[in-house]
Amino acid sequence: MPAILSRGTSSAVKGLRRPAGLLSSRLGPMSAAASSSTKLPKTTLRFTHNTRANALRFPMAGGGGMGVVAQNPSSFGSKPSTTRAHSSATKEATSASSESDSAPKIIELPTNDNNPNLLRIRHTSAHVMAMAVQRLYPDVQVTIGPWVDNGFYYDFYNPKEPFLEADLKKIKKEMERIIKSNLPLRREEVSREEARKRIEAINEPYKLEILDSIKTEPITIYHIGDEWWDLCAGPHVESTGKLPRNAIELQTIAGAYWRGDEKREMLQRIYGTAWENKVQLKAYKDLLKEAKRRDHRVLGQKLDLFSIQEDAGGGLVFWHPKGSTIRRLIEDFWKDLHLKNGYELLYTPHVANLDLWKTSGHFDFYKEGMFDQMDVEGDEYQIKPMNCPFHCLVYKDTLRSYRELPIRWAELGTVYRYERSGTLHGLMRVRGFTQDDAHIFCLPEQLEDELVGVLDLTESILSRFGFDSYEINLSTRPEKSVGSDEIWEKAETALKGALQRKGWDYSVDEGGGAFYGPKIDLKIKDAIGRTWQCSTVQCDFNLPERFDLEYVNNESKRERPIMVHRAIFGSIERFFGILTENVAGDFPVWLAPVQMKLLPVHEDFREYCNEVKKKAQEHGIRVQVDSSMDRLGKQIRNAEMEKVPVVAVVGQKEVDSGELAIRTRKAGDLGSHSVENVLASMDNAVKSGAEIEL
Repeated sequence: MPAILSRGTSSAVKGLRRPAGLLSSRLGPMSAAASSSTKLPKTTLRFTHNTRANALRFPMAGGGGMGVVAQNPSSFGSKPSTTRAHSSATKEATSASSESDSAPKIIELPTNDNNPNLLRIRHTSAHVMAMAVQRLYPDVQVTIGPWVDNGFYYDFYNPKEPFLEADLKKIKKEMERIIKSNLPLRREEVSREEARKRIEAINEPYKLEILDSIKTEPITIYHIGDEWWDLCAGPHVESTGKLPRNAIELQTIAGAYWRGDEKREMLQRIYGTAWENKVQLKAYKDLLKEAKRRDHRVLGQKLDLFSIQEDAGGGLVFWHPKGSTIRRLIEDFWKDLHLKNGYELLYTPHVANLDLWKTSGHFDFYKEGMFDQMDVEGDEYQIKPMNCPFHCLVYKDTLRSYRELPIRWAELGTVYRYERSGTLHGLMRVRGFTQDDAHIFCLPEQLEDELVGVLDLTESILSRFGFDSYEINLSTRPEKSVGSDEIWEKAETALKGALQRKGWDYSVDEGGGAFYGPKIDLKIKDAIGRTWQCSTVQCDFNLPERFDLEYVNNESKRERPIMVHRAIFGSIERFFGILTENVAGDFPVWLAPVQMKLLPVHEDFREYCNEVKKKAQEHGIRVQVDSSMDRLGKQIRNAEMEKVPVVAVVGQKEVDSGELAIRTRKAGDLGSHSVENVLASMDNAVKSGAEIEL
């Protein structure tokens, strides 16, 4: 189980439903950070959206008490009157406000890693589901059926009518009959020849392929009663009666190519979830519901942040003005902090001669994840899938001295990778994305200090966006690798030393490193307990060799530098999706595309609002004046639906006193305050990343 660094708590539902085998291959050093790898919670989940009905009540613009301003929509020529409880305005605003007010409950759910009984329940549930399917549909053939993070699935070949979602209820009822029967599960060891004979007798060709892929002896089979069996290594519960019927549900049907090969048969995958009891099941379903509410694809459309224009092609992101504003703020923060930490910024081309990718090795090892080449005056050019070869060329442009090292270069470089259409998912998995890439070229004795610097910078950046709970994994030398024993030992020692100096707990994946060097992977936890792979720090002994990178040491001899790849966000697009879901679209003041909205209760007060807007813009604050001429209740509701963090109502009292009646999404009504105090408070909130305080 990965170690958890926790100063808060906090996996994704979507990962469960992605057909295995539709994932494209890794594209080298930075691909782990750019992929959409997610896991469901390892320990503690924070979820359950408890709604509180907070009435949107403002200091009365006419003076005295609390209330909202009523405006007669049919009489714009008259001055507004006020009332202590204009029910329609309050009612509309409350319904919009309540969706953002959550008090998450924390509940611990077991995992396959820390609960062997749960793993057995899930594995046996998969077998019982397959048995139920073949009872109901005798012509269906079974393939594979493992347990997964939140349940199980089985892949089926159905030569007749495909399964429909409506069939799941029928299959679940048959499963309950099997569970009620309390049939024993029995393990049997047979020879390869005997297994083949039995499979051929029941005409299950997919099982034959599975058998051929098993390299160990003997072959193990698990039986349910005397009726059904499958090739399986276990483990399972003792009998079907041990399965909790009220804690198992079938969820959905998806497509998956056999063996992940799009040239092979399309199978149907039925997903299910299984827990130890109905309390756990309900908690998990609450998590799914909350995840759906936070879906960045839905929020991106509602808040007008971005779109995927299918007319232009799948997996290509169009940033709308509001989303572009947030992205610019993220990038500016990233650049400023890198410059303060001794990095220099690079900009490199989007295409290069194919020979570059042959030199780097990407074309030989990862070409299935690269777009096709283009002909340029008889030469083949490749749109770039990553940035690191470009940085190697810049390094090689000049012979370096040891005195110049370490060199730290960073780039927000847009790359393009071929992803099958079935794997595309909002911002989480796209075909064009911007990596927050950086490469460090250093001496062996500088490596540990540089790694500590990377981890410090990673923590500074992620914590600014509210992510301060991590899972950390150190992956060491695999069987096949490049580089000497000495350099691998130094690199692994430096990685461990850096983590120890940070005081961070971590898990070790022995032999899990890349062939070119060991690495640290960091997963962040979001507000509802999901973990997301984001940051990665990887040592590379391969590219310096391939590109013949050198420096002159203190004895005037030439040596290879150590190259460190690192990304903190992974990609801007994916991090934006994660961030949007983490805050449920409710961005903090410093990131909100519109930081304050001014709501005039009558047309006569619009001039005052425009004056306030001009002052705010001089402070760099992003302000809008509601131009709808709608009644106040609808203006408030619209601002809430747009998730504007600060709303100011302007009536006669505010105009006369030079004040604003302020309400924030986080703190509610804050009373009337001078324009100067409001803008100063917003300045402080932007600088600190905190909420506005008055």
